[in-house]
Amino acid sequence: MKVAALETSLGRPFARRELLQQALTHRSYGSPNNERLEFLGDSILNCVIAALLYQRFAALREGELSRLRASLVRQDALAAVARSVGLGDYLYLGEGEVKSGGFSRASILADALEAVIGATYLDGGFAAAQAVIERLFGASLDDIDPLEAPKDAKTELQERLQARRLCLPHYELVAIRGDAHAQLFEVECQISDFDLRCRGQGNSRRAAEQEAAKAALVEMSAK
Repeated sequence: MKVAALETSLGRPFARRELLQQALTHRSYGSPNNERLEFLGDSILNCVIAALLYQRFAALREGELSRLRASLVRQDALAAVARSVGLGDYLYLGEGEVKSGGFSRASILADALEAVIGATYLDGGFAAAQAVIERLFGASLDDIDPLEAPKDAKTELQERLQARRLCLPHYELVAIRGDAHAQLFEVECQISDFDLRCRGQGNSRRAAEQEAAKAALVEMSAK
């Protein structure tokens, strides 16, 4: 596996390269794949980004820090970081994903990046994972304007409801369609105070939730 260039981009070599290989293996390719590592990496990434923001922006409140973190770890932002190190060139994908352009799909790149962070943690511990995150997200952190950081739809919806002292939205997975290499998720956003149910679709549950939240924001604006 020719990953020396990727290890250079990450800033550290792997002692257990099988972990890195697993992190780069999509479920469409076979097993073991990167789904469990993605789960682990997602938690570590959120923790490290939260700590970095807390240290950098001492005057910001909890809600503002949450908004900044959401802007850094949303799918599009993670995919952009993954592309900056050419992560797509190292992925192991099944034939169907290769044919459909999975090497450049935002959801696959974002998941793989989180999996690489999870693998880094297992290979070298929390400090190693933190160092990789700081290296990969350093430019994004430096470019943050706390007054202009964009809100994702779920964050904006939550803040609007909190401002009006209303119940927070509930997201329910309605359906998963398609083959394993090209699944389509459908999620329903439920807001009890408005008796509102809005649906969204995406190639990951996270993306579908964002689309459902966008639809809910439109419906709320019309009420």
